[in-house]
Amino acid sequence: MKAKHTILFTLLALLLTVAPLDRLMAADLLPPQQAIETASAQLQSQMQEKGFTKDFAKINQFVNQVIYPRVDFDRIAALVLGKLWKTASVDERARFKQEFQTLLVRTYSRAFVEFKEWTVRFLPLDMESGATKVVVKTEVLQPGMQPIAIDYRMALHEGQWKAYDIMIEGVSLVTNYRTTFNNEMQTKGSLNAVIDSLAKRNIEALSAKPEKNS
Repeated sequence: MKAKHTILFTLLALLLTVAPLDRLMAADLLPPQQAIETASAQLQSQMQEKGFTKDFAKINQFVNQVIYPRVDFDRIAALVLGKLWKTASVDERARFKQEFQTLLVRTYSRAFVEFKEWTVRFLPLDMESGATKVVVKTEVLQPGMQPIAIDYRMALHEGQWKAYDIMIEGVSLVTNYRTTFNNEMQTKGSLNAVIDSLAKRNIEALSAKPEKNS
């Protein structure tokens, strides 16, 4: 499962390292698509800074700043824990959300260092007037390879479009991690133990060098 997650998020991060769209194409995008394109442009621009990709702490901080406004971490955390969220204490919910956010950001950050030459294509979005939920369909392209389908489940939250699940070739981020944490609950016996284990992995990964896998 760990290897599957590494592949999943490596592919996921490619959407945040794509070349910015030209102005005409960007102007044709609908608001949910624009949220993704804006993050892409910001990260791609930052990659041009000399020495930036050699400073993992700086990368991690920057990626967090870019994706936090565009991802509904509260909703994702609740969906990932599923039934466990309903019985979790306020403290457990807060700790899990923080550690899970750290997991997502650090995985984005490492893939951000490794992958730089991908482009993205937005597929047509049939969005009804007044819609508050959409699925933004995209394809990640690389010369000589088949397109990778990446779909964003997004919802309008306080006036901003935010992602709350991502599907790569039909595989759901939320479903994948829900299975993982449910399995950990069975072996560790408590949600606090699961969170402690996740926190430990985060600390170890953040202290490792960027080129090492976590």
